[in-house]
Amino acid sequence: MEHSFHYLLLANQSMVHRQLLAKLKDTGLTLGQPKVLDYLQDHDGANQAEIARACHIEPASLTSVLNRMEEKALVERRTQQGDRRSFAVYLTGQGHSMALRVRQAFEELEEQAFAGVSEAEREQLDETAAKTRIAQEDRRRATNYQYYTRRVWGLGKTTT
Repeated sequence: MEHSFHYLLLANQSMVHRQLLAKLKDTGLTLGQPKVLDYLQDHDGANQAEIARACHIEPASLTSVLNRMEEKALVERRTQQGDRRSFAVYLTGQGHSMALRVRQAFEELEEQAFAGVSEAEREQLDETAAKTRIAQEDRRRATNYQYYTRRVWGLGKTTT
């Protein structure tokens, strides 16, 4: 098990997450907030659905994350084009500063993680990780499509 793909992936993710929170301990950031800050640094003004999708956070969970970030004056939500139900999320001045700190922490962690790994090995890992992510997204889309065609739209044969 210790050498299986899923074990290595989960173990690495867990270690990086712990190290990230340790590096940012004095900031008061909580689960989900660093990746939202990092995303908004390049996508300031994104709507909540885009942020949830990009950060792999459930929309209801993202609402809680953003509420806490607003309380800390890291982000502000503004209505989009007069639609009171749709919000764009923007970094505040304090949010921009915190996002830079988060980005620096991510870069330091990557540098530590890839110590002793050649550039070619890193590029191969990046390519392989991207391929597996795409395969997972394709599978999710196919599953959603099957659900909607069978259950929601009533097309095709339903199976239980």
